[in-house]
Amino acid sequence: MRRLLAEIGRGEAAALAELYDLTSPKLFGVILRIQRDRSLAEDVLQDAYLRIWQAAGTYDPEAGRPLAWLCTIARNRAIDGVRRKGVAEVQGPVRDDGEDWVARLMDPHDDAAAFLDRDALGACLGRLEPAHRDCVVLAYCEGHSRDELAQRYDRPVNTIKTWLHRALASLKTCLEAVS
Repeated sequence: MRRLLAEIGRGEAAALAELYDLTSPKLFGVILRIQRDRSLAEDVLQDAYLRIWQAAGTYDPEAGRPLAWLCTIARNRAIDGVRRKGVAEVQGPVRDDGEDWVARLMDPHDDAAAFLDRDALGACLGRLEPAHRDCVVLAYCEGHSRDELAQRYDRPVNTIKTWLHRALASLKTCLEAVS
């Protein structure tokens, strides 16, 4: 993939087509988890590849793996799409269909997250206060902004920022301890 990104950075359209064939199912999955509407997710996918076309020349192999870079672009475009829509689809951390929050954070086929152990992540998330855990899941899996979370939890935005900061710091410390 690094070769393809370098070729795309030089403006080679055939390399973009090859990269699309290799990565579009994965990126579509990332987008669909955030942008729940399938037709809108398809539009966001195209937008993500346009961004990849424009930014491929800035990809730095030292900064991380290509798939992680591509997933970040797709995730950010999906979050932007949800925010542009004006209203995020509000779903609780444990949905009516029984899907748990760990499953929503983890994709067992995600190479970018392969270093994380599902059980360790579940255990560390379980140690967080429920409201803090829910904020992390809603922010990083569903694409909710701090303003949306503040409204949902009836707290000031600065409180939500603190919750997220502390929750992520706790997760990092916990995951480092179990690895």
